[in-house]
Amino acid sequence: METNKIYQGDCLELMKQIEDKSIDLVVTSPPYDNLREYKGYTFNFEEIAKELFRIIKQGGVVVWVVKDAVTNGNRSLTSFKQGLFFQQIGFNMYDIIIYSKSSASLPHKGRYHDTFEFMFVLSKGNPNKTNLLKDRKNKYGGTTTWGNKTVREKDGSLTNKGKKSIPEFGVRYNVWEYATGKGNTTSDIEAFKHPAIFPERLSEDHILSWSNEGDLVLDIMCGSGTTCKMALKNNRRFLGFEISEEYCKIANKRIEEVKQEAMQSEARHSSQA
Repeated sequence: METNKIYQGDCLELMKQIEDKSIDLVVTSPPYDNLREYKGYTFNFEEIAKELFRIIKQGGVVVWVVKDAVTNGNRSLTSFKQGLFFQQIGFNMYDIIIYSKSSASLPHKGRYHDTFEFMFVLSKGNPNKTNLLKDRKNKYGGTTTWGNKTVREKDGSLTNKGKKSIPEFGVRYNVWEYATGKGNTTSDIEAFKHPAIFPERLSEDHILSWSNEGDLVLDIMCGSGTTCKMALKNNRRFLGFEISEEYCKIANKRIEEVKQEAMQSEARHSSQA
């Protein structure tokens, strides 16, 4: 299967064309219960999960962004059921990251406003790439030293090894907050023709965290193409699957704009050399 391309079709059938253990990273978001209608697409979760396990490399990661429906005051907990099934077929639930939104969606008068989704970080074995983002400002970071490094010796005594140095920035916590809506999720107006897009930064942050340059990133339900776009911008190869012809056109337009920007940038650098 040719990389850096978006294929139209059922992701389950398209995944069957991918070799075993050939994908480094999957970043995707399935239909959330019945919260959206996706052109009549039927969603066979268990078979999709099994195919994901087959095609992901040992040490590879699947990021599964998901939310539950609420019906008659009752949360479906579909996300939990999916997480447990992933474990049953062999995935590790390596981490659960909360996607925190800057604004609430459809506030309900009888519940606290809903501003989060789950991001399950599933790994096949232990992840072989963990480029943890360090953008959390440490209160005592930088030149400040705080406390002492001590080592427990075999006889039980403590040896002072000097002051501990606190870095300016620490590893991010596992609640990731993003501004959403037009002007925040993406600057691509074209993308908002899709009913449910997630922020470009969200996709980019996972791509940077769980893959290296040159790796192959797959989105099996790529919608408006956000994961594919951010993979390309960060020097990864990508594959995108999408059943809707309309959404494929949106995604391809966004990808083409990135390619054009890259060509223009290369031309400018060549003329300056």
